[in-house]
Amino acid sequence: MSTEHAAIVQMRNIEKHFGAVIALAGVSLEVYPGECHCLLGDNGAGKSTFIKTMSGVHKPTKGEIYFGGTPMKFDRPRDAISAGIATVHQHLAMIPLMSVSRNFFMGNEPVRRVGPLKFFDHKLADSITMEAMREMGINLRGPDQAVGTLSGGERQTVAIARAVHFGAKVLILDEPTSALGVRQTANVLATIDKVRKQGVAVVFITHNVRHAMAVGDRFTVLNRGKTLGTAQRGQITPEELQDLMAGGQELVALEGSLGGTV
Repeated sequence: MSTEHAAIVQMRNIEKHFGAVIALAGVSLEVYPGECHCLLGDNGAGKSTFIKTMSGVHKPTKGEIYFGGTPMKFDRPRDAISAGIATVHQHLAMIPLMSVSRNFFMGNEPVRRVGPLKFFDHKLADSITMEAMREMGINLRGPDQAVGTLSGGERQTVAIARAVHFGAKVLILDEPTSALGVRQTANVLATIDKVRKQGVAVVFITHNVRHAMAVGDRFTVLNRGKTLGTAQRGQITPEELQDLMAGGQELVALEGSLGGTV
């Protein structure tokens, strides 16, 4: 990953208030094409609020969002999607009984014309789906295979491949490995690596330091709605990341005051 090119997304001093509750208190983040930027934090750190602000679900109370160097104000998620920011949520919006092909093209169905009538182009959709999944390292039995028969990791890969196929320049992955076993996690991490190498900017939200270190180029830690800084790969150890997520600065101060007995 190189940061020689300009950042595709810049979030500057983002604040988000819900009444008297301050969910984000001035968070800044830059994401570059072809990098995996890991956003880490424990539950309640502000990760979900931050990505919802990036993806147009929430409007920031204060702060600025730049996309490709241009100031952006997303009024709704569709605006962010149109700009090229796609989000793959932990709980995937898929219909288990429908085929992989139909899920892949849900809402974007290719059609063929027969006179004045339009029909779903099964042949084209099946061909594109099979090729997209092969590129991600998933060999389906066939495009008509029901999504419900896939593993959790394979379903995540379908969602990621779908987002990339439809032009995502920034891919936000919300805890994609949290409910997966070791093998399926490895498959999803391999998919992230493939997407990054295609030049897509990946924002990987996780609370698992090992998963972040496996694919991350840069790491930003959130704690209580504030950022504790960003480090590049090689600048920080897994132990240091874990310590920051757990409020390590406070723990260090506490150890010093108690003579290291904590």
